[in-house]
Amino acid sequence: MAATLHFGELVRDGERLLDRGRRLAGGLYRLGLREGDVVAVLLRNDPVYADVMHACRAAGTYYCTLNWHFTAAELEFILTDCGARVVIGHADLLQAAASALPGGTQVFAVGSGSAFADYENWLSVAPPYDGPIVAPRGHMAYTSGTTGRPKGVRRAPVPLDQLPAHLAALRALVRAVYGIEDGCRALLSAPLYHSAPASIASNALLYGERLVLAERFDAEQTLALIERHRIDVAYLTPTMYVRMIRLSGAVWNRYDVSSLRFIASTGAPCPPDVKRAIIERLGPVIHETYASTEAGLITLASSEDALARPGTAGRPVGAAQLRILDDDGRECAPGEIGTIYARQPAYADFTYQNLPDARRAIERDGLITLGDVGYVDADGYLFVCDRSADMILSGGVNIYPAEIEHALLQLPGVHDCAVVGLPDPEYGERLHAVVQPEPGAVLDYAAMQFALREVLAGFKVPRTFSTTGALPRDDNGKVARARVRADLLAALGAATACRSSS
Repeated sequence: MAATLHFGELVRDGERLLDRGRRLAGGLYRLGLREGDVVAVLLRNDPVYADVMHACRAAGTYYCTLNWHFTAAELEFILTDCGARVVIGHADLLQAAASALPGGTQVFAVGSGSAFADYENWLSVAPPYDGPIVAPRGHMAYTSGTTGRPKGVRRAPVPLDQLPAHLAALRALVRAVYGIEDGCRALLSAPLYHSAPASIASNALLYGERLVLAERFDAEQTLALIERHRIDVAYLTPTMYVRMIRLSGAVWNRYDVSSLRFIASTGAPCPPDVKRAIIERLGPVIHETYASTEAGLITLASSEDALARPGTAGRPVGAAQLRILDDDGRECAPGEIGTIYARQPAYADFTYQNLPDARRAIERDGLITLGDVGYVDADGYLFVCDRSADMILSGGVNIYPAEIEHALLQLPGVHDCAVVGLPDPEYGERLHAVVQPEPGAVLDYAAMQFALREVLAGFKVPRTFSTTGALPRDDNGKVARARVRADLLAALGAATACRSSS
């Protein structure tokens, strides 16, 4: 029996969810979609995601999730590139993105307030899927990397005769890394357009008893939902940990979170002091993995690993392969920083949509890299420094901004931040921090520099700061430092031009 879905006060049991999925698959089949075709999804967190996930397994279609924060131009590129035949989205989001929708695409609106076809009305009369048995498909995520256009990650289908063994290996992997076990109760509040939350939701719907989906993350609401639903599995990110840690002891004491067994964390590496603080609050239930949309789940670090080796992303999990290579392709010695290459055989191979050369460019000896930089210690534990493209060279020293951002996030009043390198006549690049303050907070940058010098070497302390209302993020949820830097350089160029003309 599939899991029951809870979304606010809405409850849909597993059989109802499977029926809706079969009807969506049947409706798509009647519209002419066949195995390997693509459905695009422009939704905030919503129960309709469950319809799409179940439908794609039955009909062999891919679902391409769209970050609803994107501009119309960004959405148009992805919709055109992925070749979506159908778009399902919230009515207001579709209305705002109307100019981005390719001609000839069938569009269905969830909710009222648009001229598009009503999704629920259409679904209610759609027949259950009666097409051929096909290889199931899943998420076709677009990942921006550090430069250039977003790239669609399209996994190859698994032949039907190999499917049982493939699913068994994948199930063992998600049990180890995400904690998804038969009958579990899972909580998700991260956006489902991201790869990891979508993967966890898909597996929780298949194997769990209950999936509690929140519209968005709220620190205290998270504690309340854990208590109310006796949640034993949750997905949280380092930024969420920071916001939860900032809750007062009185707030924590209101809620019983003892049901928690496993918290999975992916995305940006978690700062060691944040990891230690959240473990103190929740117990040794925190698990971190090094993963990517392309490579899948590569390493796993338990709470015990994190406390014994602060900053580690763990050791390879399952049959994962991991190597650290220098610029010449030679394997680095333990402790030596190099480029991270990895492979997880539990996942089917992939290609980048319409970009086979880009796929070949990241491979070496059967392993792939996304440009992440790190090292392994003598016991094989991985430590991720940053992305090579984000490295800042200041005064001849390599500086990785993630470490500085981790320290900034611990300071009072800092909601979010990004550290980038800007041109400097003396040092080549200077460290500049863009800070998004907490609502109502007034930041004292001189005091922040003083506080940072207590925990960082002087050359790692940003020399200049600026404030922003919001930071751009890529489709994996990471701060898009390349966009932050480009905006700053454009502003500097405009200011220079103004000074030159005056």
